[in-house]
Order: sequence, then structure tokens, then C-alpha cells
Amino acid sequence: MRQAVPPPRRAPRARLAGAIAAALAAPVALVALTAGPGMAAAAPVDGGVYTLASGSSGKCVNVAGASADNGALLVQVACDTASGSQRFTTVARGSAFNLVNVGSGRCVDVPNSSTVSGTQLQQWGCGDGTKLPQQWAISASSAVSGKYLIKSVVSGLCVANKDGSTAGNNPIVEETCSDVARMQWNLTQVSGPTNPSPTPSTGTPTVAADGTGRYRTVQAAIDAVPSNNTSRVVITIKPGTYREIVTVDKPYVTLQGLGSSPSGTLIVNNRSAYTSGTSGSFTARVSARDVTATNLTFSNDLDENSVPSGAQAVALRLDGDRTTLTNVRVLGDQDTLLVNDSARAYVRNSYVEGTVDFVFGGGTIVFHGCDIHEKRSTGGPITAASTPANKTYGYLFYRSRITGAANGNTSLGRPWRPDAQVLYRESTLSATIANAQPWTNMSSNVWQNARFKEYRNTGSGATVNSNRPQLSDSQAANHTPQKYLAGSDGWNPVG
Repeated sequence: MRQAVPPPRRAPRARLAGAIAAALAAPVALVALTAGPGMAAAAPVDGGVYTLASGSSGKCVNVAGASADNGALLVQVACDTASGSQRFTTVARGSAFNLVNVGSGRCVDVPNSSTVSGTQLQQWGCGDGTKLPQQWAISASSAVSGKYLIKSVVSGLCVANKDGSTAGNNPIVEETCSDVARMQWNLTQVSGPTNPSPTPSTGTPTVAADGTGRYRTVQAAIDAVPSNNTSRVVITIKPGTYREIVTVDKPYVTLQGLGSSPSGTLIVNNRSAYTSGTSGSFTARVSARDVTATNLTFSNDLDENSVPSGAQAVALRLDGDRTTLTNVRVLGDQDTLLVNDSARAYVRNSYVEGTVDFVFGGGTIVFHGCDIHEKRSTGGPITAASTPANKTYGYLFYRSRITGAANGNTSLGRPWRPDAQVLYRESTLSATIANAQPWTNMSSNVWQNARFKEYRNTGSGATVNSNRPQLSDSQAANHTPQKYLAGSDGWNPVG
């Protein structure tokens, strides 16, 4: 059992509303896919990876110059499904989607929420995924079978190939919506989920605390899934607060919040190490394989002043293999997210916060395009990895953002076991990081003996000195999200 740490102390509207309402009122075609990767003209599914080909040119949306920078503009070029700058992951945001570029980890964005027809679209950091200029309603074309219109939630305008040109590098813009070729898009899926149950925007949700669903609790819905389940089951959860303990012990289960943001669907409890031990204090536990959660929040809201000791309080415990979290919030204080040795997990466009060791354990996990927040004003270590010596990969923070409540007092981590493995790669480190000494010891485990590294980070909390070991370019080739998650079965949820 990990040594306890002293518990932390808690320290123009009408027009915009009309545009948002109009965009969300547009029908969104969500259908189950019936073919594998490479199927053209598929309606989007959460977590799917697609190329977007113009109906007027046949060319694909591309981030100019394959840039990873904020503000990089969108253009069309000849389609190449292997190009990360042309692949976009669809991340469900209620009845709309974020379109997250695979190459950069940034979202398709309307510059300054412009409502001017002809504005060229750009990419920008996704944040917590709730930015309205980055949300897109996708509806089937009524003029051409198998093509889709992509409409901005904030402006009410549609994505278009400017002037319907067939020229390479022609701008991708937003225009007043019309069901014409330059605004009709072929969505060709290249990876990701291929046969989930559709997420209903109407009808009866699986779970609703107010009694309007088939079940009142999330656990009751999970219990109804056959223990030998072999196909994807989507449990839709109506917005609300579900104060319960949830264990996902059935494979191929998706928990899908139906709110407009992950904060709308809250699974919460307040157990602590004082009553249940650290590993038993979880609000939610994933013990089965191939479990997915999207658009919801897991929280442990323990009041640390309510217990005399044992203030560790886990919001989410991961034991299962091949877990995927997309657009999820994981909230707590000390020991928020436990990643046990048996776990492999991919966390995309999500938010995790805590105070002390709030990502911990010996499993393998990739945070991709996520926001990680140290919320205590006196700072603390973000990670307490316990990676076994025989395991190559532990934690990867990839193209993510690290923030905190104060400057200069947050540690990137400390080793719970001697061979802990943690890498912060191409991430933005804010001034919250203790620049001179961002790694610390834990008990008799010395951080210099652990496998702690950084690579090409940016921001005021990023620098290079003798206390900040860096990967070389050649080493970095073996420390990608795909490498971390591949295991012996080649699992690749990244695309």
C-alpha cells in the first residue's frame, strides 16, 4: 500500500443563442456502421477517425503544412488516408461533434466565433471540448445520398470548399448553408469504432434518475448486460447526478452521457481510504475489457475534513484492458485516478484534476490532447507511477496541457515504485511547474533512478536542465501513443 501523504486542505447574447439553437435544431444523422474501416460516406460515430472529402473536388480537408500550431488554416489537398493532417477524430458533444485533427491534436475552429460567410477555418487547442466555435452538427444531405453537411454550432454556417474549386490548397471556409456540392462531404472512416449502437437524440435513454429511462441507476443498466457479452452495448445516461458506486464488469460496454457537455452527467460518491482503503474508495471501477466512457464525469467529492486520516479518495479505478475515455472529466483531490497494473487505457480530449498523486498506479495509460490540472494552491505531485520493472511503458502525456492553481510549485511526478515510467511529450506546461526541480523522490525511491522523461514540451513551465531528463529524437520514435498501447495484440485506438 502506498504511503499516505498528509491530506491537502481545501482551500451579443440573443444572436449567439439563436445561432446555437438553429445549429442544434438541424437533424444529425447517427446510424450504426455495417462495414469496417475504409467504408465511405459513413455517418460519424464517437471516436471514429475520418477523412473529409469535398463533394465538388474529391479532395480532402487538410491542416496547411501539417502544422501543429494554433491558428493553422484548413485547405484541401489530394486525399491520403495515411496522413495525420487529413484525419479527424469525431468526439461527441451532445448532439454535435468536435473534429480533432489526428496529426496536431487540435480542433477545427471558427476564428473568433465569426459569423461572416467566407471565413477560412483554422485549428485551435480543444481545451475541455466545450468551446462552441469547435462544435459541429453533422446532418445527411437531402440532395445526394451518402454525403453530409457540417454546420457550425456557433455561427450556423456550413463547412465549404471555397467556390467549389478543384485546386490544391484551396481554402476551407464557412458559408451560408446550402445543400450544394461544395458543402457536401464524404466521411471516409479509416479507424476507430465501426459498429457501435446509435446514440439516440430522442426516445428513452437507458438510464435516467428521474424515472424516464429504462433504469434509474447506472449500475442497474450494467447489471442487465449479459456477463458473456461479445458485442458493443451503449448505455445512454440522461443528464443528472447519479450518487452511486459503479462497477463496469461486463466487456464491450459504452457509458454515454447525453448532456451538452460532460459536466451534465455526473457519477459521484465520497468514499475514502479511511473507510474503504485507497483502492477500495473508488466511485467507479472498470474491471472488464474494451469499456468506453464518453461525455460524462466521474467524481469523488469527499470532504477531507470529514475523516481523521486516510483522505485518499479515488474517483475512477481502472483494472480492465483496452479502456477508452473520450470527453470525460475525472475529478477528485488526493489519488483521483488509479491505473492498476492490468490496465491499458487511452484518454482523449478529457480533463483530470486533483491535488496529490492524482494519477497513480502501475498500468499503462496515454493522455492525448487532455487538460491535467493541479488544483491545490500549494501544489503537489501530479503522478505517482508504480510501473513494474519488466513493463516498458507506463504513463504518456501527449500533446496535453498541464495547468495549476499557483505558479512554481507543481511536480510532474514521483516514483511510487523504483522503476516508475512517465513521459511528458509535446505538451504545454504552464507556469505551475516547479521549473528547477519538477520531479521528486517518494519514500526510498529516488526520482533519478526512475524512468522519468520529457520531450519537446513548450510553455513557461518547460525548460531543459540537469533535473529534467529529455528523450532523444531516436528514442522518441519508440514513445508514441501507438507504441504505448499496442501491447501484444496490436491495439490502436489512436488511428
